[in-house]
Amino acid sequence: MFTRRRFLLTLGALGVSKVFAATYPFPLGVASGYPSPDGIILWTRLAGLASPLAARVRWEIAADESMRTTVASGEAIAQPEWAHAVHVDVKGLQPDRWYWYRFMALGAESPVGRTRTAPAADAQPGRLRFAFASCQQYEHGYYNAHRHIAADAPDLVAFLGDYIYESSWGREHVRSHASPEPYTLDAYRARYALYRSDPDLQAAHAACPWVVTWDDHEVDNDYADDRPEDGMPREAFLLRRAAAYRAFYEHMPLPAAMRPDGPAMRLHARLAWGTLAQLHLLDTRQYRSWQACPRRERGGGNTVDVAMCERLGIPTRSMLGPAQERWLERGLSRSDAGWNVIAQTTRMAQFDQKPGPDRRVWTDGWDGYPAARQRLLNHLLEKKVQNPVVIGGDVHAFQVSALKADFDEPRSPVVATEIVGTSITSQGWPQERMDRLMPDNPHVLFTDSRLRGYTRVEVGLGSLRADLRIVDTVKLPDAGCSTLATFVVEDGRPGPQRA
Repeated sequence: MFTRRRFLLTLGALGVSKVFAATYPFPLGVASGYPSPDGIILWTRLAGLASPLAARVRWEIAADESMRTTVASGEAIAQPEWAHAVHVDVKGLQPDRWYWYRFMALGAESPVGRTRTAPAADAQPGRLRFAFASCQQYEHGYYNAHRHIAADAPDLVAFLGDYIYESSWGREHVRSHASPEPYTLDAYRARYALYRSDPDLQAAHAACPWVVTWDDHEVDNDYADDRPEDGMPREAFLLRRAAAYRAFYEHMPLPAAMRPDGPAMRLHARLAWGTLAQLHLLDTRQYRSWQACPRRERGGGNTVDVAMCERLGIPTRSMLGPAQERWLERGLSRSDAGWNVIAQTTRMAQFDQKPGPDRRVWTDGWDGYPAARQRLLNHLLEKKVQNPVVIGGDVHAFQVSALKADFDEPRSPVVATEIVGTSITSQGWPQERMDRLMPDNPHVLFTDSRLRGYTRVEVGLGSLRADLRIVDTVKLPDAGCSTLATFVVEDGRPGPQRA
């Protein structure tokens, strides 16, 4: 039994300062992430400590939910300079199986989380079920979608950006940030702790491993590389970005190799699921070129007429940065997986926002980086990448599209399928506005901005199935959930089909 007395005696023997908890030390729950065939990352963060000193945390992994059959255990130090967050890189596990885990510190036990390892590299699993989600503005609604994600019992969750929001906006708030926009490390930590306090979000984290990427609101709306939206000086903004990246790392189940170095943090990653699927997880913020043709004396996105913004066409402009582009191309070229899922943050399909002749686009998405998009689509086509499927978020709407080699040519071949998920809570455009634009975007086969939810995906040997899942309302925490529509991609046949 790991008692408080034994814990304090161990601290003294190892020369670690005693830490006393004013309250239960695990109010932010537990999480796991980045499964490999023999390992997993475990996460928790001690909070409510009455002393800012280091604390020792014990962890255990078991083969059963009752935690009777322990298969791995150890101890970690929760350092105050990292907000008493713990990232444990567990190795030596069996491939393709479920485990349960918990933490113990200061005489208390954490909730028990459920996690799993990936199949062996040469294994041929018959199925991968995962959910993907994005955009969870805390004030806009309750996280009931996460409760339904947990109930689905997926193998994996991919979160595609805007885990927190730095700003308050929108209408008919149901709860409050209760603090101003964060600029400092302490303020970002407090914002993450607020979001992490939600019980449904904690349940989804405890249900299975996650992989995560960020979009803009984890730092500042519409930022691009070292350029903020609001004209803040570069040096000051990089200090803000460093604080935001550090807080992101402290609150996510990330490998230690992703620990940030000031305003820099390597986040893009690749995850294999045996020979069935490979997930390519991208960072579309840290390395991108500045947005073209911004509003006067500002950074960030803008809606522009394509013919009036010459910078849009500059061939060297990049959404991912040259190094990440090469990393992605190499990974896609070398992949022998049956399905290649490109997980990124926003809509990749061209989306004309001007009814009738000419074209008008939003420059913060892939429409603002058409040369980079074309390079990626050309690579998929030329290298005959097996079953590419792009998933994204950001636009607070479901959109299912056929990604084409040339969006303006009706006879152009379909290169890949894109499935964009709606937001967990963040408010979207009126549906009437989306409907007016559909005739100018025939490659967009489905769009719905009215509803909040997530996307459930099942990858099999012969097909990929995507269920667009919607909650009845985000105004009530116990709302129900249903499937709005289902799309299927057949093996060897690019492009989505309505089921």
